[in-house]
Amino acid sequence: MPQAATKTSHLTYGEYCQWPDDERWELIDGNAFAMAPAPTRLHQDFVVELTRQIANALQDHPCRVYVAPFDVRLPKGDEADARIDTVVQPDVAVICDPSKLDDKGCRGAPDWIVEILSPSSAVHDQIRKRALYERHGVREYWLLHPIDRVLTIYRLGEQGAFGKPDVVELEGTTAVSAIAGLEIQWPEIRYLAGSDYPDFRDSSRRAA
Repeated sequence: MPQAATKTSHLTYGEYCQWPDDERWELIDGNAFAMAPAPTRLHQDFVVELTRQIANALQDHPCRVYVAPFDVRLPKGDEADARIDTVVQPDVAVICDPSKLDDKGCRGAPDWIVEILSPSSAVHDQIRKRALYERHGVREYWLLHPIDRVLTIYRLGEQGAFGKPDVVELEGTTAVSAIAGLEIQWPEIRYLAGSDYPDFRDSSRRAA
């Protein structure tokens, strides 16, 4: 899983911007976490297909979709960018407020975030980032497990907290509550369960 950096000082986005471009990190409350090496091909196939569907659906729509590496700064208040101590790189992020977007990425919570789980990122995504996204007001958070073909959906409730998650199979369609009219068509990514992914062979036969 992503490991905390050996640095013990409270780190900020200003310092983060000085680090080598060939290293990928996230900051959460001033703590640096080294991100896993390059994602697997299966991970990337899901990211590409999800992004294709989302981008097509959002044509002529104010919402925009972005994929990692894309910095999402999450300030605690109105502090200057250089003083922000939390910056993450979601696999897929959709932002509907254009005022949050600038050349650096996004400042403020996206409306919808998708993280594709892997053994190296599962704890980070399911515990640290789930709590972080809830605290900063992400309206909808999807955790997609590509091997088990299971999707966990968290939605922000009226009290500003995630409610009990929905857990669904990657079958049929799944609506995105945070963005009216948007839904993901899972049959369109059934090819990801092809024979070149051995772990998917059984689930591919079940889905046929």
